[in-house]
Amino acid sequence: MKTSSIIILVAIAAAIGVLLMYSVDFSTYDTISSAKEKPGKYVHLIARLDKSKPIQYDAIKDPNYLSFYATDSLGGSTQVIYHNTKPSELEQSDRIVLKGKMEGNVFECDNILLKCPSKYKDDKKQLEKTVSQY
Repeated sequence: MKTSSIIILVAIAAAIGVLLMYSVDFSTYDTISSAKEKPGKYVHLIARLDKSKPIQYDAIKDPNYLSFYATDSLGGSTQVIYHNTKPSELEQSDRIVLKGKMEGNVFECDNILLKCPSKYKDDKKQLEKTVSQY
């Protein structure tokens, strides 16, 4: 093999490595207090919907604006603003994963994942019943 071919192959391999490195999401799960210490940095929060505070959503006035409060497991709380339609089972979810950035005291969210173990409670009861029979 020619030296120029080897150099080109190494350059292509390095370019592929750089592209893969930037395409992988390296964000970790943070608490609300640690996210406040990293303003503008993309983070993932695991929290619960604070049902004691109101959810602001008006599908007629602005269907792409949702505001609510979330609380993490350490008791930290923040207002969350989501510029998209409201997830249909937000109020029933046990936990929510919020992806976005802290901007001051407000979490600007661009993706919400709902964790609903209540969907699986009936399956769990059926599984426990089946296992106990054997």
